[in-house]
Amino acid sequence: MSETEQRPVLVVDFGAQYAQLIARRVREANVYSEIVPHSITADEVRAKDPAAIVLSGGPSSVYEAGAPSLDGDILDLGVPVLGICYGFQAMATALGGEVAQTGQREYGATDVTVTGTDSVLLGAQPESQVTWMSHGDSVAKAPEGFEVLASSASTPVAAFASDERKLYGVQWHPEVKHSVYGQAVLENFLHRAAGLPGDWNSANVIEEQVARIQAQVGSSRVIAGLSGGVDSAVAAAIVHKAVGDQLTCVFVDHGLLRADERKQVEEDYVASTGVRLITIDAEQQFLDALAGVSDPEQKRKIIGREFIRTFEAAAEALVLEARGDDAAGEVKFLVQGTLYPDVVESGGGSGTANIKSHHNVGGLPDDMTFELVEPLRTLFKDEVRAVGRELGLPEVIVGRQPFPGPGLGIRIVGEVTKDRLELLRAADKIAREELTAASLDQEIWQCPVVLLADVRSVGVQGDGRTYGHPIVLRPVSSEDAMTADWTRLPYDTLAKISNRITNEVPDVNRVVLDVTSKPPGTIEWE
Repeated sequence: MSETEQRPVLVVDFGAQYAQLIARRVREANVYSEIVPHSITADEVRAKDPAAIVLSGGPSSVYEAGAPSLDGDILDLGVPVLGICYGFQAMATALGGEVAQTGQREYGATDVTVTGTDSVLLGAQPESQVTWMSHGDSVAKAPEGFEVLASSASTPVAAFASDERKLYGVQWHPEVKHSVYGQAVLENFLHRAAGLPGDWNSANVIEEQVARIQAQVGSSRVIAGLSGGVDSAVAAAIVHKAVGDQLTCVFVDHGLLRADERKQVEEDYVASTGVRLITIDAEQQFLDALAGVSDPEQKRKIIGREFIRTFEAAAEALVLEARGDDAAGEVKFLVQGTLYPDVVESGGGSGTANIKSHHNVGGLPDDMTFELVEPLRTLFKDEVRAVGRELGLPEVIVGRQPFPGPGLGIRIVGEVTKDRLELLRAADKIAREELTAASLDQEIWQCPVVLLADVRSVGVQGDGRTYGHPIVLRPVSSEDAMTADWTRLPYDTLAKISNRITNEVPDVNRVVLDVTSKPPGTIEWE
């Protein structure tokens, strides 16, 4: 481990919907975290040399056949451990405590009585507090040598601790905001029990990644694909800081961009970073490849494939222009702005289900010749923005709303055609203009505008019957894209967007609002 690297806090995922949220809350305490599967062994944990471990919740019952289990030897490594909900019960079981189904479930806001107000874990907290519970089983008896720190009306052992062994647990979910003192519980564990200093921040990320990239790349040349989005911009900026002129940025205008994006990349980004940029016009190449395709997964894979083919052609051109035939002329590496949510949703990182293939995780061709450089792979979106600001990127780039790599290609439900792209591009521009005019850009996470290309509805425009497409507005609020809620935009703003789209965009006669949270829906429709 290098001097710049942080010993991680491992979040052991037992299938919890909030495992990623736990990892985020740990980072909010300025401590680096990583998610690992519940199948991890004590030897594998030892090899990672963690500073502490958090056991997540999960939907199972610890005494069910086939329920996720904990390698009990992990608790004997001398590493501080905090169990949460199912992780709390798995810990209690492994240590000889008793878990039982009491018949009294606790879901949602639950009053807890804290008896360990002077304890390491719950110290300086009120005796009575509101927590967020989600369980049907309860710890009926704490393991031998453990102190019971809290209880509720239905749960006699709602928290326990062994300061000697540095093992702790709570039945409630401290990672959710509904647990009023939840972050204090996590910070007590991290800073007081585990003794971690809380000095991890965006500057650490840059320093660590620069060292990693320099070791990985050596003297070889690198290309980075810029999309106009935050992720690719920040990833390229870190690599440029690490290897300088060895990096060439490639902006592929694939025809799936929003209005004015090419201009923003070619002018704003180059001016702020000084990187060398090559723009490639590839609209027809992508449209030809997408012709007749409506399946979203297939579209993502086609777009990913064509990106790589385009980058490979660009790399060959760079090699031809290089002087001589030394290793410095060879382009071996491709920079991608892969984020941690991309990895998780693509089924990687924690043994979770594959929700969808992200263009830079599951959508790349198997015969790709590049080795990937992914400096943001362990970061959440808000952390990426912090890194970008630390690097001095302009706010017009760092503060912009997220936009998927496959672009408008996955915001058209149905086949992607030039006419449909122009229609969606016009509607998207209107929505963004009105959100900016209403000073709502920073109030929402993003507002995907979706064209339901294979759906038509009857309308009345100009005293005549129309049969046009619906446009979907998807305004969402989120911290990290792992969970999201729909944003309650002012009715006046929604009315302006709807009126302008139906008046100004041909072949659209209806605008609808998506009011689905994530879960159950994803932020993007495809």
